[in-house]
Amino acid sequence: MLTGRKFVFLGGDARQLEVIRQVTEMDASATLVGYDNLGESFLDTQLMPMSENVLADADAVVLPVAGMDNDGKVDTRFADEPLHLEPEHFAAMRPGTFVFSGIAGERLQSYCEEHQLRLVKLMELDEVAILNSIPTAEGAIALAMQHTDITIHGANVSVLGFGRCGKTLARILSAMGANVKVSARDPANEARIYEMGFTPISSGELDGLLGQDDIIFNTIPHPVLTASVLATVNKSCVVIDIASKPGGTDFRYAERRGIKAVLAPSLPGLVAPKTAGRIIGNTICRLLALE
Repeated sequence: MLTGRKFVFLGGDARQLEVIRQVTEMDASATLVGYDNLGESFLDTQLMPMSENVLADADAVVLPVAGMDNDGKVDTRFADEPLHLEPEHFAAMRPGTFVFSGIAGERLQSYCEEHQLRLVKLMELDEVAILNSIPTAEGAIALAMQHTDITIHGANVSVLGFGRCGKTLARILSAMGANVKVSARDPANEARIYEMGFTPISSGELDGLLGQDDIIFNTIPHPVLTASVLATVNKSCVVIDIASKPGGTDFRYAERRGIKAVLAPSLPGLVAPKTAGRIIGNTICRLLALE
């Protein structure tokens, strides 16, 4: 239980609603900042404007998955304007306060270090990222089905990257009957890809290897689908890029060549916010319960 714990939620999307529901059901209280247009209510919560006093009393501050940008902006779907965090807001928090964020830029990390706050980057935790890869993969496949006129079964598909999302995507696509190639950067991962029944290809040598593909899924947040690579891709191929912005695809050249390319980061919040919120909430509650 989290009896007596005080949470402050700063902005976010539908995923945060599930986290709020979980922490309050575990007997914590929650102050919601940037939720002026929220259409529902929760037990033991209050709506408040951004202030130093609100943050000074918090045991945990929960930011959106996208965190705070380097200008201090925090996006929220439940207010007309984004929030802005200033240096004095971080200074107001007690040392040791948890700050939860999906990812964290340099400025957020710097402020947390300066004021001895316990920053937790949720998307870097395996217990979150591995489970989060499930709605990510399902959303990416749904997008591919929306933008193609063929079945996944029997399609020639490449998954670029063999991280958490890449592994889950390749497994589900194969189970659906696709012919799956997977790219990796090192021989050990290529061996594992082969062992799992996929065709391994090298991330550094993609030119000419994707020419027969019907669908390409990119998970690598670096330029991998460059103009030279896309020049050898079939024009009917669909690219679904789920890497964090700006993705790993030369979208300008893809459009010029007539290749359908879709940038789709943060899919869990769009296709399965309740599941994604539960994943985040379970980890936050576990970490707070250990204190």
